[in-house]
Amino acid sequence: MIYSTFAEVYDTLMDESLYAKWRDYVLAQVKPTGQLLLELAGGSGSLALLLKQAGFDVAVFDLSSEMLALAEAKAEKAGIALPLIQGDMQDLSGLPQCPIVTCFDDSICYMKDLQAVGQVFEQVASVLTPGGDFFFDAHSLYQMDSVFPGYMYNYQTEDYAFLWHSYEGAFPHSVEHDLTFFVYDEKLDAYHPLIETHKERTYPLADFKRALVAAGFTDVEVTADFGRGPVQPDSTRWFFHAKKA
Repeated sequence: MIYSTFAEVYDTLMDESLYAKWRDYVLAQVKPTGQLLLELAGGSGSLALLLKQAGFDVAVFDLSSEMLALAEAKAEKAGIALPLIQGDMQDLSGLPQCPIVTCFDDSICYMKDLQAVGQVFEQVASVLTPGGDFFFDAHSLYQMDSVFPGYMYNYQTEDYAFLWHSYEGAFPHSVEHDLTFFVYDEKLDAYHPLIETHKERTYPLADFKRALVAAGFTDVEVTADFGRGPVQPDSTRWFFHAKKA
């Protein structure tokens, strides 16, 4: 296979088992009855398809047209209708009201600061119906401060080589990930690089909770391990479930 975009290669490296865990986390909280579920930062659509098959009416929202193109191809292959919406989750104006919104794979950590995080929460509240459910996850302080800095990962196949290097960012509890793919091009009989830098930032639990309450959410529950246990000092990812007032 010849990869023409960063999104294509990135999608092949994703741990597929995580999608089922995110789906099960939602199913443990909400029974699917065909209700609309808006998946923010839905990426290539793998989770959306699982949620759709579980009984939700899913719409995928993502900033990347390349990721949405992958989602469209997956939906067509599966014979499933999957509405795809391109946009910035800091502006959800014009979207229909829905009872469930999700935002997984630490996508909230890509917001530049806490004000931007709060804006996302406000936008989510604006499209949720009263009593609606908002699910998202975020990297923990432990993950950002102790695990990521200095982290390196290399992977190679016949088609490509992947280099991942993470280092401390410019702000508290932030990191930058340098991701480089060397993709083999049969026509050129050579490798060409695809390079991106991803910047992520997280905040203390109390800051997330305050931002949720300020946006109009109640009953904020935070867990770890995809909702299967309480938050621990060494939990790497936090899972949030909040209700719109």
